[in-house]
Amino acid sequence: MAAPTGTAKMHRRAALLGVVFMLLAATLNACDAIIVRLLAHQVHPFVIAFFRSLFGLIVVLPWILRRRAMLTSSYRTLHVVRAALKLVSLVAYFAAFAAAPLADVTAIMFTAPIFLTVGAVVFLGERLTVPRLLAVLAGFIGVLFVIRPGQGGISPALVYALIGAAVTAGIQLILKRMSGRDSAETLVAWNLIAMVPLALIPALVFWTQPTPAQLGLLAIQGAFGALNMMLVTRALGLADASFLAPLDFVRLPAVAILAFLFFGEVAGIETWVGAGVIFTATLIVAGSARWSRGRDPTL
Repeated sequence: MAAPTGTAKMHRRAALLGVVFMLLAATLNACDAIIVRLLAHQVHPFVIAFFRSLFGLIVVLPWILRRRAMLTSSYRTLHVVRAALKLVSLVAYFAAFAAAPLADVTAIMFTAPIFLTVGAVVFLGERLTVPRLLAVLAGFIGVLFVIRPGQGGISPALVYALIGAAVTAGIQLILKRMSGRDSAETLVAWNLIAMVPLALIPALVFWTQPTPAQLGLLAIQGAFGALNMMLVTRALGLADASFLAPLDFVRLPAVAILAFLFFGEVAGIETWVGAGVIFTATLIVAGSARWSRGRDPTL
């Protein structure tokens, strides 16, 4: 067998670095869920969303100022629409994290590609093949395992998680058009710039002044969110999205471990089974879909 060439070694190193970045991003996502739970009973989700975007913008602002060309975009109106949808999805997820088991919410978040497949068929006219149809059906069966409708009814908090996943899919449909001209860096920058004023309006309606400790957690959350965006953006520049996508599942065990350590939550067998079915379904639909070649680094 021939020894790997220098180029092949560089590609392997780049792919390995991309894996490390994606694993770090998944871990930061898990930490984000913990911070939301710690804040949720004292700070309204709209206020959390505002400070998350504000502190995130503060973190990436030096990067934006050094590379002002990234602000050049053909879709400024769509950036505002996308940021508004992002705000809705964040608030829905925050409301879910506040009241439902964190592992259950995380498992349901993986249904976004399932909703995306349905949206691509309905709104973009993509063909629904038999494998994709079976994967969509399997994904929603996995949701039933997680929400357990026969055990005391469906939790409203998990409905919020489903709404968040559906809105996230809508964001990806918009991204399908935008990513043809705007770079990932432009998507990150405009997402934060548009989110801050949009999030401030409803935050003022539900405003309660955070304590210094709460502000500290909000600052950490914003920094983690910005770092997560940069890690995902960098990872996707080093390796294919189809190669990196399975690593996102690390979020679930990371959330389960942290939820146990912080709140004593233990994920039930139904959560793991449902999550496994959902994630397998998302891999199938992502592998067969044209939109799977990219991912929104701000999600």
